[in-house]
This record gives sequence, structure tokens and C-alpha cells, in this order.
Amino acid sequence: MSAQMIVDLGRILSDIDVLRERIAPAEYMLVVKNDAYGHGVDRVVAAAAAHGVRWFGAFDVPMGVRAREAAGPDARVFSWVTITRPEIAVALDADIELGVGDASYLEDIAAVSAGRSARVHIKIDTGLHRNGVRPEEWPAFVARAAELEARGDIHVAGIWSHIAETSDEDDDRSRAAFLDAIQIAEAAGLRPQVRHLAASAAAFARPEFRFDLVRFGAFSYGIRSTGGADLPGITPAATLVAPVSAISASGVEVAYGYLDGLPSTLAGRMSVGTAAGPRTVREIGPASMLIDPWPGAAVGDEVSVFGPGTRGESSVTTLAEAIGTVGEEIIVRVSPLIPRVYI
Repeated sequence: MSAQMIVDLGRILSDIDVLRERIAPAEYMLVVKNDAYGHGVDRVVAAAAAHGVRWFGAFDVPMGVRAREAAGPDARVFSWVTITRPEIAVALDADIELGVGDASYLEDIAAVSAGRSARVHIKIDTGLHRNGVRPEEWPAFVARAAELEARGDIHVAGIWSHIAETSDEDDDRSRAAFLDAIQIAEAAGLRPQVRHLAASAAAFARPEFRFDLVRFGAFSYGIRSTGGADLPGITPAATLVAPVSAISASGVEVAYGYLDGLPSTLAGRMSVGTAAGPRTVREIGPASMLIDPWPGAAVGDEVSVFGPGTRGESSVTTLAEAIGTVGEEIIVRVSPLIPRVYI
């Protein structure tokens, strides 16, 4: 046996159902950046599309193209990183809707589209400063977008933004700025089909942040926010399993082959799951770890390095909290060379 990441597609679909019910009547978008958070975009998107998911969000165009291929022609795929004109052409050929937070980028898309009415989602900076048109530049920006739409070069399908999700007060200010931006865009003659502001945490907790569409990333895979409470009905979908490779007086060695490396600072702070329950990790090396022994442990026994906790293992968010990061960082460090096994 070698290390594997077991991906439970049924759990992902169950998590999606919980989220869709939570935000209804707003639509749900499955975010699949970083190879669907390391779960494997091709299989995840195919399963979600068959389950009725209509919107998919990809940070970059290559991931968007893979999502399009897996989801089929009827899905809507949204990608928001700023790209070059040749990449814009690839995106438009794949019918990918582009997030636009810069005036010059809007001109690039219009030039490449040239009468094809490329679908774009224009982005207002509501205070996070993660791309997005500044409020003082927004009136001129939406006026130009309306001109390009009338010319047939673009179609403004959406207005969107990111928020910090650091405090209710900051988020309330962002929401107010977003509402102002919508009014200004509509006054310029734009009629966007969807408005989307919040991602997982704010949309899950606060109905007023859902608007027409919600982008759900980590929550869709059962990964809760760092410092956040467990989510009712949401279960982690991935379990990294690895075999016992040696037993000595020092403890039990587990060869997880985690080629991008578990942070060594997790030693003493994490538990793995075994047939005898949780065991503390004592040392972490480049591709193996040393854990506390248990009676009857044998070479080849399966150990759960992280997962939903059914055998006492830590979740990726619990690991992240121990070292001051987020669960997504832990799971996307799993090397693509480790096989994904789907159940």
C-alpha cells in the first residue's frame, strides 16, 4: 500500500445539498480553484454537474477549461484572474465568463471579443483591495461598459466583489458599497443577471449577503473556516491515508509520501487516526512521520493522516489552526503525485 487521498464524492454532493438549501433562492456556485482544492477538478465537477450544479468558479482559465470539459456545454463557468489577450481568446472559445476589475482589462476583452458579446462580471472594490474598480472610478467604468455592451463586444452578465469576512462591521460597509455600485451601474443602463458578493462564511451566516449567487469554495468540500464552528450537516470529503512502514522502540513510522511536505511545526500538535483510535504525531519528516505506538500495530496498517475524524484523526482546519493558517493550505499541499481514489 502507498499513500492515497480518498475522496468521497457522495460527501461533496451532500455538502453541496446543505449549502444550496441554506442559501435558496440564491443560486450556488461551486468554486474549483487549485484543482478543486486538491480533490481533483475533473471528477468533482462531473459529479456536481450530474447532481444539478449549474455554476462553477475557477480562479484561472486552465482550470476553467477543465471545468467546462467536465461539466458540459450547459454549465456556466466563471474565471476571475486577469489574463492576457491570447488567454482571453482561449476563455471565450470555451464560453468562460470573465471577472473584470480593471478598465484596461475590460478593453482587452472587448477587443478580443469584437462583436461576440463576451459575458463579463464587472467587479467593484468594496474595501478588500483584491482587484476591483475603485469606487471613485466606477461611474466612468460602468459608462464605458455600457458603451461596449451596446456595441455588441461584451455583455455584462454580473456585478461582483470580494469581502474580508473579518468582522460584521467591515462586511456591512462592503455591502453598502456594493449596493451603491449596483445602483450606479443600473443608472448607466446595465442590467446584470446576477449579483454576487459573499463567499462561504458570510453567505452561510448572513442572508442579506447572498444576493443572486453565492461562491462556495472550501465549505463545499467540508472544510470549515479557521476559528469557525463546525458547520451543521457539512463533513470533510477527503481523507489522506498512509501505511505503517516501520515499527521501532521510538514509535511507529508512517510513510505518507506527502511530497510537498506537512509543516514540521505540526509535530506534537496533531493526531492521526488508527485502528486503535487517535495517536499523537511526534516527528514529521519530508515524507514520513513518527507517531505513538498501539498494541498490535503492524507494517502495512492504514493510518488516517487527516480526514473527517472517524478514526480520531485531525481535520485539515484543526491542523491549520495549530500553526496559524487555513485548512485550504494544508489540503492543497497534497502532491498531485499522490493518487486520488474516488468512492
